[in-house]
Amino acid sequence: MEMVATIAMAIVVSVKEKIDVNKSTYFNPIMKILILCTGNSCRSQMAQTFLQSFDTRLEVASAGTEPSGYVHPKAIEVMQEERIDLSQNKSESVDQYLDEAWDYVITVCGGAKETCPAFMGTVQHRLHIGFDDPAEVEGNEDHIMSEFRRVRDEIKTAFIQFFDEQVKPHIV
Repeated sequence: MEMVATIAMAIVVSVKEKIDVNKSTYFNPIMKILILCTGNSCRSQMAQTFLQSFDTRLEVASAGTEPSGYVHPKAIEVMQEERIDLSQNKSESVDQYLDEAWDYVITVCGGAKETCPAFMGTVQHRLHIGFDDPAEVEGNEDHIMSEFRRVRDEIKTAFIQFFDEQVKPHIV
């Protein structure tokens, strides 16, 4: 019996790895959420993956108005500490999402130095949850990593609150 369970689990894992649930014709998300910032290399990537980890029935995407073309290596590193893998994520342009309707579009850009992107597509709710950009931090390696961790933890806390207050009440 144990051998059957092991084989069944291997099949499930194999099938899951081959199917992109968000792109599957069988996937009907309970809510669509787009996370925006400028470069789509740190904050929006972290927010996207945290939010997606709370409920896999959500369709969560992230994008930037000026995509950097990569996910910041330090963002990948600090998310690995949370057992979340960003290494396969891509920095994407908001343009590819303009023709889709979204339940929420959330901007995550930070201080006065930045201009938050505007989303011109169809959206029911617009929110801003701002965070400092850890990619802008200067100093020694320990200081930079502590700032990436601080921002990661702030994003996690804020998106747990968003999920609990805005998403959970509307899902079964």
